[in-house]
Amino acid sequence: MLRIAATLACAALLATACDSKPAETAAAPEPAAAPQPAAPTGPNTLTVEEQAQGWKLLFNGTDLAGWKGYKKDTPGAGWAVENGELTLTAGGAGDLMTVEEYGPFELSYEWKISPNGNSGVIYLIKEDPSTVYSYMTGPEMQVLDNDGHADGKIPSHRAGALYDLVTPPDGAVKPVGEWNTAVVRFTGSEIEHWLNNTLVSESSYGDDAWKAKVAGSKFKQWPLFGTFPSGHIALQDHGDRVWYRNIRIRPIS
Repeated sequence: MLRIAATLACAALLATACDSKPAETAAAPEPAAAPQPAAPTGPNTLTVEEQAQGWKLLFNGTDLAGWKGYKKDTPGAGWAVENGELTLTAGGAGDLMTVEEYGPFELSYEWKISPNGNSGVIYLIKEDPSTVYSYMTGPEMQVLDNDGHADGKIPSHRAGALYDLVTPPDGAVKPVGEWNTAVVRFTGSEIEHWLNNTLVSESSYGDDAWKAKVAGSKFKQWPLFGTFPSGHIALQDHGDRVWYRNIRIRPIS
């Protein structure tokens, strides 16, 4: 009995010693991470990085704020916003033009055209009293169904062309109904057109070579065409259904 009692007493002492062991120090909590900006959730948005690079949205995906008609205070009734896309629903609306003027710039946008459709993005536009249409002052990047529209048979009128001035290569445009990504880069002395990451048109601007191009084109009848260092940007009403989105611009030097 004494031996059992001694054993139990020893066990009790050991248990007490274990219970009195210093508690381990809890690990310090990790510092909270800094809040991160939300990533864009769809078209017509800019990332923080794009904003830092100077990009500005010309179309907010909701309404026609910042746009008007050529020589008009408001957009034509045929222009509308549907599902975050800027679209021409019916011809006769007239060109849709930015309220502000730009230049030099890099303009980026996406477009898709209806079967047999025709449109374009015109830039460096001025509302001069002597002009009736935007294309009388500004160059155009062509938007076209190359296979379905008659203009597709004229090389310098095909999608991506510096319209009637520089012929684009074949193969850059996507099929009708698919979105194309386009870029117009205007430095003040040079013009580049990019279509789906392919350089499709390039030209000097304002020099003798440019003037010779204009003199050999349909634009020779309008003396103000291609003479301005800055101007408005317009989406052309050519009477056909067309869609635009992700229209953005940034200044360049």
